[in-house]
Amino acid sequence: MKYNIATIRCADVELWQVDLLTQSLADIGFDSFEQDGEYVRAYIPSSQLPAISGQESVTGRLEEMIAESGAALESFEACADENWNAVWESEHETEELPLGVRITPHCAFGAGHHETTAMMVEQLLSFGADRSESDIRSVHVLDMGTGTGVLAIMAAKIGAGQVLAVDIDENSVSNAQENALANGVQIQVLQACEVPDGKYGLIMANIHRNILLAQMCDYARTLVSGGELWLSGFYEADIPALTEAAGGYGLRHSATRAKGEWRMLILKK
Repeated sequence: MKYNIATIRCADVELWQVDLLTQSLADIGFDSFEQDGEYVRAYIPSSQLPAISGQESVTGRLEEMIAESGAALESFEACADENWNAVWESEHETEELPLGVRITPHCAFGAGHHETTAMMVEQLLSFGADRSESDIRSVHVLDMGTGTGVLAIMAAKIGAGQVLAVDIDENSVSNAQENALANGVQIQVLQACEVPDGKYGLIMANIHRNILLAQMCDYARTLVSGGELWLSGFYEADIPALTEAAGGYGLRHSATRAKGEWRMLILKK
């Protein structure tokens, strides 16, 4: 998948303004963000560009949006897969996680160090500790937006009998497969943008809020009675919309976890 990268200078911008800016960019199709000092790098699939440009250039619209937050767009350019992979791999070394899991990211986010992923990992460890081996083995797990495969691999490590990992990006699919092989676990990895049919005892979705809302009905439809849905990748302000949507499909809010500015919801059917 081809990506474009926006480099944004945020030297004189408050943290809450940066958060609002990244949320606004996510709303129009940007799906990954990195902050390095006074700069934010935002990535968007190149296929999304025609949908956000309207009658003006994409760069022109971005400059206007970013200027409203007090930040400035320094550059907006295409990033070829092979070049981005090389840069990404040089900046993100193998991550070592609990249970001996080692994740090597290749142009995919979620190696385990980000707060949204870390909350899910911690919840998985608790999930495994609170259940018998036979109970965990009977759980069919779905990991939506798997990225590097870290959550699916951790689910297999705690003993889940069936694990299906899904991502829209072909690079993420191959990366997840490589990481699963390196960690000695068997998971199924599927390239798709929709929730696969099935009956899952645990669904994990560490994705942007708008995608979570759009897929909520499918999470509820495929989650077994008594199953759990874990959502991550959003802010405190997003919780009311997510819990309201979940409640409309019979999903009960059980708990909220927090790490930094990020939140995680645990819902039960």
